[in-house]
Amino acid sequence: MARSKARVYTCCALMLLCLVAIIVCIAVLVKRRCPDGTFSKAAVAADSKKCSEIGRDMLQRGGSAVDGAIAALLCTSLMNPQSMGIGGGSMFTVMDSSGKVKIINSRETAPANVKSDLLNSCPKTFQLMAGSQWIGIPGEIRGYETAHKLYGKLPWATLFQPTIKLAREGFPIPQVQGRYLQHIDANETQSLRKLYLDKNGNLLKTGDIVKFEKLADTLEKIATNGAEIFYSGRIAEDLIHDIQEAGGRLTLQDLASYKVTVTDAWVVSLGDYQMYIPPPPAGGITLSLILNILKGYNLKVAPQTPEEKTRFYHRYIEAFKFANGIKRHIRDPKFGSEEMAKKVTEDSFANHIQSLINDKTHDPQYYNITPHLDSFGTSHVSVLAPDGSSVSVTSTINHIFGSKVFSPSTGVILNNELSDFCGKVDSINPGEQPPSSMAPAVLKSQSKILVIGSTGGSMITTGMASALINHLWFGRSLKDAIAAPVVFVDSENAVKFEPGFDMHIIEAIKALGHNHAEAKKFYNVVNAVEKEDGCICAVSDARKLGEAAGF
Repeated sequence: MARSKARVYTCCALMLLCLVAIIVCIAVLVKRRCPDGTFSKAAVAADSKKCSEIGRDMLQRGGSAVDGAIAALLCTSLMNPQSMGIGGGSMFTVMDSSGKVKIINSRETAPANVKSDLLNSCPKTFQLMAGSQWIGIPGEIRGYETAHKLYGKLPWATLFQPTIKLAREGFPIPQVQGRYLQHIDANETQSLRKLYLDKNGNLLKTGDIVKFEKLADTLEKIATNGAEIFYSGRIAEDLIHDIQEAGGRLTLQDLASYKVTVTDAWVVSLGDYQMYIPPPPAGGITLSLILNILKGYNLKVAPQTPEEKTRFYHRYIEAFKFANGIKRHIRDPKFGSEEMAKKVTEDSFANHIQSLINDKTHDPQYYNITPHLDSFGTSHVSVLAPDGSSVSVTSTINHIFGSKVFSPSTGVILNNELSDFCGKVDSINPGEQPPSSMAPAVLKSQSKILVIGSTGGSMITTGMASALINHLWFGRSLKDAIAAPVVFVDSENAVKFEPGFDMHIIEAIKALGHNHAEAKKFYNVVNAVEKEDGCICAVSDARKLGEAAGF
């Protein structure tokens, strides 16, 4: 009898244990199941679906976050060549799987014999600045090389293959690239225009097949021989010949002497998050100032009433005006004060600026604004790998099609990055990097990681600040936060609202005395990847018709 009872108790205990095990398994499975539209292991958010997919494919093959980013960037140089390419430069913010963050800066630099009076050629108002005099020494390929040596897992050549294939075989011109072909003037940029002519001499349009065969040859040589061939080999010789033929001042020595810098990221505290940003000459300090000013108002939820909305946007716009006033402090640290730039990221500086914001607006002198030119362009890729490592990288040739100088021998479109000095410095030093708005960032809390960056020149800060505030503080989904219409404060203190912005707020802001102006186009494009509770959300901004990819 006793044995029988013991057996019953044992069976009951085993059944109870099995039941508990089943409940635990179900709980774990339910917890791990991610919502539709998200991913469980990794994701890439680039400017186009094709490039996001190419980056994702590298991750699926066991590649690192850097491998995925480089492959996606190479692809983007075909899908959006008006924005970036190997004739430009980039800024990487890389977080490894242990949480350590490094900045890989391969932004362009001024050549050794840069024109002493180049700044006299700066226009008074914004315009696309074509011409070989604005070409900086390209750093893009050296940046890829450095990033790959530090963090790459796949063979260097593997990262190039998908783009080489696309460039050689051709592909339909995407809608975004197609809309910018009108900027290729027939008289000033004949070599670039030839790239986009059909056999009858007609300019290609969206949907037509385009091939980048010379660029395919160049990429194949770099893939086989490494980055050195671009900087001191046959490619370098051909590239410099074409630049000098166009009147440019770059030399073989300029290319051979180019150096990438690797530094620690600067860290800014944003509530539960630590935000990792690149130091000057990148624009991370501008973004940090705006966010630090606004976090002083203890924003927890989105403003609800008309009065609350008006108050918030008035303060927001004022913060941007003060941020415009500190842009002269964003300078290559070899030629500017890093101490002053560091001060801008501190809470005490933001608190001081906040004390200057009241219920009215002021003249430009109040914000220490000096005339400078706005810019637009660039491309961004955000990557989160299965091991938790991540890359936020912004790349650019500056204005649409950069300098519009095309190297027919190499297939490379050259940047016009030296125009970024206009209105921001009194002189240009050989080897100096121009100031930039680029701010590729990684944000990390105890339970979340957010990889984010934006494109659009001066609108980079606009796009990122809007997305971060709407997502982190106002609780909007990442997709909705990125899609929210923005307000942009230009270099002349004019306030411009993106189409779709609340008209009541616009009228209220105008009533406060802000100088309102119409903007022909908005260029803010934010691409981001976020991991929370084991689920990954990736968003490529619809403004550039992008689409993320993951698995």
